[in-house]
Amino acid sequence: MRVLVLHSDVAPDAPPDEQDTLVAADAVADALASRGHRASLSPFVFDLETLRSVIAEYRPDVVFNMVEAIFRHCELAAIVPTLLEKLNVPYTGCPSAPMAMAGDKPLAKKFLRLAGLPTPDWDEVPYNNTAHDVRYVVKSATEDASLGLDGGAVVTGRDAVLQRAGSSHRKHGGRWFVEAYIEGREFNISVLEENGEPRVLPIPEMVFHNWDANRPRIVGYDAKWSEASPEYNQTIRQFRSEAEEPALYRKLTELSTVAWRLFRLKGFARVDFRVSEAGEPFILEINPNPCLEPGSGFAAAAEAAGMDYAEAIERILAAALATR
Repeated sequence: MRVLVLHSDVAPDAPPDEQDTLVAADAVADALASRGHRASLSPFVFDLETLRSVIAEYRPDVVFNMVEAIFRHCELAAIVPTLLEKLNVPYTGCPSAPMAMAGDKPLAKKFLRLAGLPTPDWDEVPYNNTAHDVRYVVKSATEDASLGLDGGAVVTGRDAVLQRAGSSHRKHGGRWFVEAYIEGREFNISVLEENGEPRVLPIPEMVFHNWDANRPRIVGYDAKWSEASPEYNQTIRQFRSEAEEPALYRKLTELSTVAWRLFRLKGFARVDFRVSEAGEPFILEINPNPCLEPGSGFAAAAEAAGMDYAEAIERILAAALATR
């Protein structure tokens, strides 16, 4: 089968989170080739006629969509499935509408709340509902990869929120919102489509090993991308036996499945949770088309489920062909 791995157009001097897209695209192409497919790679250019020419050149049976950002903005990536549909080309992963809805984090939280699913309280500009005695995490409303997320992003009260959100906007641009900080544990749950249904893969917990008691326990930018940082080396993905906490794991599985269906996700996704000290889970974010780099959480969860990397990639490909 001819497969075109379409990825973000990443500049040579791009930061590590963007360079990771190229690493993942190369790994996916190699995995597909190892399974007997004819895999090609191409950067996405935001122009319909250019995309039409690329499709005509490679004549793919399916596009493996790995476009995570356009002009370095994640929210624009939702246009790619629409363009591929206009060209009548099957593609992996989510359609545009779920990508756009989940990619706007405050909007996604409203959708979760309306559906009765647990998510931490939040507020947006002008932060009139932000309390003076509550700890908040200041987050980008539309960007992924933990942009601007570090220990200083956790603040208490409206005055500190205004200061941090303002400085984040000046530095990075875009919209920023605040979310109540949940003291507790963090879980990143991968979901894979099989036979048209969501399959929750083995559930890992992000363990903050030897963490400074004065630092908020969050998986920030350095924990994901700065290999020399303490955050990177002390944030450890750990799979435990679900038999140790069966009720919690059942609840996380149930909520991930409901969220998948609520947002009408396709192919593969990740649902991020915080679990409070009282054991109550809260959905932080829905991530359509999450990172597929071999060291990613999705690849680790697939391996824990008994799939090697190439098999997991081919299953994503199979889901695209089965439903379109």
